[in-house]
Amino acid sequence: MADDLSLSDYTPGELAKLSLLTARMAKRGLAGMDVDLSDLKRKAERIEQQALRRKQKP
Repeated sequence: MADDLSLSDYTPGELAKLSLLTARMAKRGLAGMDVDLSDLKRKAERIEQQALRRKQKP
């Protein structure tokens, strides 16, 4: 998660999506160290950026 975001800055839907993405990353990680996780990391980063934009919006 981004440094200046807390759990309360995320919507319940975003928290659920982040949880599922984390679980998918863990499942792929079990397959080996050479598995590409960049697509899931990008999705998680997009959710974090969306929450950050919403927090900074006046």
